[in-house]
This record gives sequence, structure tokens and C-alpha cells, in this order.
Amino acid sequence: MKLLTSAIKNQLPKLYATEAIALKDKEVVCKFFNPCGVGTWYVIEGQQEEDDFIFFGLVDLHEKEFGFFSLRELESLKVPFGLTIERDIHFSQAKVQEFWDRA
Repeated sequence: MKLLTSAIKNQLPKLYATEAIALKDKEVVCKFFNPCGVGTWYVIEGQQEEDDFIFFGLVDLHEKEFGFFSLRELESLKVPFGLTIERDIHFSQAKVQEFWDRA
């Protein structure tokens, strides 16, 4: 599965474009997840940086925090059974607060 589509790229605000918006009120555009366990990435912003695509969002890896992560990092993660990180194709945009409460 392709993690980052043209449609997602077009929807994502550039890095730092939403700085004036409170974290809880920022819009999550897409979600990546580990199909075998812990690891969920809720994407808020992103842009091309040289030969990689850099994201900013809410990351849940046992603990929730906001941070930067890259497409290359996500694509390089290998999980059990030969699987890889996936994009939630049933995901609907919502404010960060909703995912913070669930994550």
C-alpha cells in the first residue's frame, strides 16, 4: 500500500503552517498504524524535504506526544509476519482532541 498519496499531499498544510492553532484544535489529515501492535501516527502537517517527506503529528508509541517523523522512517519499519506500516483507508479527518482522547 502506498502510504502517501497525491491527494493527501494536497490536503496537508506545510510544516509550521498551523502554529497559530492550538494543538487540540489542529486537523488530523491522515493516520498511519502498525497492523500488528503498538504504533499510530496521526498526521497534521507535512512537506517534501530534499529526498524525504517530513510529517508533524500526534505519535502514539506507548505514550502520546507530538513530533516529527518521516515517510522514509515509516516505510523502513518492519513488523511481524513481513508486514509494514499501513495507512488507514477508512480514516475521517477530525480535530486532534478526538484522537488524543482515544489514543
